[in-house]
Amino acid sequence: MIKEYFINKIEDALISAIKDNKVGQMTDYTKGTLVVEKPKNPDFGDFAVNVSSLARSAKIAPPMIANAIVDKIEKDDNEYSVIGGFINFKAGEKLLSDAIYEVFEKRENFGRPSNIEKEKIILEYVSANPTGPFHIGHGRWAAMGSVLANLLKFYGHDVFQEFYINDAGSQIQKLGNSLAIRIRQELGEDVDFPTDELERKNYYPGDYLIPVAKKYLETHKGLPEDVKELADFAKLEMEKIQKDLLENFRVYFDNFYSELSLHKSGKVEECVNKLKSSGKIYQKDGADWFKSSDYGDDQDRVIKKADGSNTYLTADIAYHIDKLDRGFDRMINIWGADHHGYVARVKASIEALGYDPNKLEVLLGQLVNLVINGNEVRMGKRKNMVTLEDLIDEVGVDATRFWMTMRNIDTTLDFDIELAKTNSDENPVFYVQYAHARACSILRNAVEEKIDTETGKNIPAPLKNEEVEDLKNNYKKDYLLPTIDTARKLILKLEEFKSMIKMSAETRQVYTICRYVQELASEFN
Repeated sequence: MIKEYFINKIEDALISAIKDNKVGQMTDYTKGTLVVEKPKNPDFGDFAVNVSSLARSAKIAPPMIANAIVDKIEKDDNEYSVIGGFINFKAGEKLLSDAIYEVFEKRENFGRPSNIEKEKIILEYVSANPTGPFHIGHGRWAAMGSVLANLLKFYGHDVFQEFYINDAGSQIQKLGNSLAIRIRQELGEDVDFPTDELERKNYYPGDYLIPVAKKYLETHKGLPEDVKELADFAKLEMEKIQKDLLENFRVYFDNFYSELSLHKSGKVEECVNKLKSSGKIYQKDGADWFKSSDYGDDQDRVIKKADGSNTYLTADIAYHIDKLDRGFDRMINIWGADHHGYVARVKASIEALGYDPNKLEVLLGQLVNLVINGNEVRMGKRKNMVTLEDLIDEVGVDATRFWMTMRNIDTTLDFDIELAKTNSDENPVFYVQYAHARACSILRNAVEEKIDTETGKNIPAPLKNEEVEDLKNNYKKDYLLPTIDTARKLILKLEEFKSMIKMSAETRQVYTICRYVQELASEFN
């Protein structure tokens, strides 16, 4: 990486200058202290380092320090200059040509590191209740999780993608009761959901259950005696709708893990018993309390209520222990920001059961504001909503995935539908895709004959197909691009892909990729 090449040159030269007593009273230096930045004036160079921070220990002026360092550097064909306390660097033709050669040589593996410590990672995201269509927030987690999985796989990790189906709570009972009302309506009964807001919370009154009711009546004559049959039917239908949409959205999970199966396996009770036997559980007010405050949580937590039912935390404890027992080195979860306080208690349970809590990483993300014609659209499963499916139908898969991932996960995203549909430079998706189309057009035009509109005669193509392939396959290190000076920024941006991938994978950020391709498109254009 050119940036790393530059800083290594600077730091090695600094250490050498210190040994020769050329840097005032400075006697030592720890690598990693100086920072590479881009000069505000691009005429100064490609990169710069400010050595002013060394003046305190050197007891000499920053320009003197900078010149002492530069004097120790073997320049090759690179340019170094000193302006104040800054050392500016301009890459020479060899570094730039080598960068292009590496792109040609490694192709789809360009930017993939060869020496990382490979981890077996389970990435859990979306994990929505099977009680209705995905809303826009689910779409953000789906896109981000999918892109992060692609990134970590490219980086060299073994990534397993999992969707945790929350199908063991009271919400499934609500789903069955809601379907019962829709079926009765289909049968001609004059019935509707409660108007009282408190009672209405026990139902899902969205219209999406109407086609489910119709489908149920295709094979059944009427309502069953047990509403559980309706709950199971509706749950399976919702799961199918969700899975089909995920596939259309190019989000692929390796496993859909049922919370209900976790309870049936006995693993939930097993974890509770382990906590009890190790003295991590006590009783108060008829409930079982987990001593999570012993492990950094702000208070203890109930894991079994006085009525004998489990809390959400109880199953989550067992689920995360199950992940570790399956042999994963690291667990990465994508949760909404409203789960912020939940992280400490899950980590506390992992530690209390004898596992390393640092194996759990939780990415907390803000939600999405959907903007239509300048107005924000509110969403919710208990009333009419704009679903993820509606959004994809409106703007397409590519635009939806890009917009959902182009802001940092901890920043609220304003998704402007009208802008996402426009064919203009203001739409980042169109801007990037248009740059790609132009690149393809250049290659296509290079090998296509043209017709002179005035004479009607054929104009030979500049290159033959085999010549283009030869350029791709037999690119030589000593091949110097005639445009290497005017293409400097583009070459540096291409070379930056390596450091961008490294930073993005290690910090679990994906918006940086969107920003990078926009900048790359700009340099290309």
